[in-house]
Amino acid sequence: ERTALNRQILNVSAIESTDWSIAKASWYGPPNGAGTDGGACGYKSAVGKFPFSSMVSSGGPSLFKSGQGCGDCYEVKCTSNAACSQKPVTILISDECPGCVSESAHFDMSGTAFGAMAISGKADQLRNVGVFHVQYRRTECNYPGQTPLTTSSIKFRIDAGANPYYFSTVVEYLNGDGNLASMELEEASNKDTWHQMDRLRGAVWKLNSGSELKGPFSIRMKAADCGKVLVASNVIPVGWKPGDIYWSHVNY
Repeated sequence: ERTALNRQILNVSAIESTDWSIAKASWYGPPNGAGTDGGACGYKSAVGKFPFSSMVSSGGPSLFKSGQGCGDCYEVKCTSNAACSQKPVTILISDECPGCVSESAHFDMSGTAFGAMAISGKADQLRNVGVFHVQYRRTECNYPGQTPLTTSSIKFRIDAGANPYYFSTVVEYLNGDGNLASMELEEASNKDTWHQMDRLRGAVWKLNSGSELKGPFSIRMKAADCGKVLVASNVIPVGWKPGDIYWSHVNY
């Protein structure tokens, strides 16, 4: 968690389309980095790797939404500086900026994402401006397959504190809405009994069970905005352990 930078704000340019809104944008971390290695959403080092590829941003309260906004994708473009390309880039909310409250919406972007709004060769010039207004709109997330042979899949990374009585996992690469309203777990040995999971933080979900949980597990997810329900059947196998990564065969 961090506070917003305090720099001069440029004039707001005219809105080009009625479906674009105005936000303030700043950047943090290395100029060509992913902002921070991790963040409040729980993605950790994945933010700097494909397919996130450092195109990420922390969000002020209206974007972070107490963790509900983790995974949301936005198109963002700048038009108020000579270095702006005026072409939108797609970014993901991966962290929280609790002090970014001077505007109704604030993106504190990675250096990579901020520079991507610039004309080719002008990224450093744009980053040197520091803070200005941008236009933004919500967009669907659309992640490619992880290899040429695979389709887009949801990734489950077992959280460090998980054990047979306490299951927790980070959920990544959700297409469509990009985030979840709810998540449930079903043990293969106890079909049709779905245990409600709780959001631990951001994109991390947990189930604190009163008895030993036995894999394999199926995961049922409900998208936050469209409400579509999706089941990743037997996605967590017998013998899972903290730090393991498992891929579904489904996505939104």
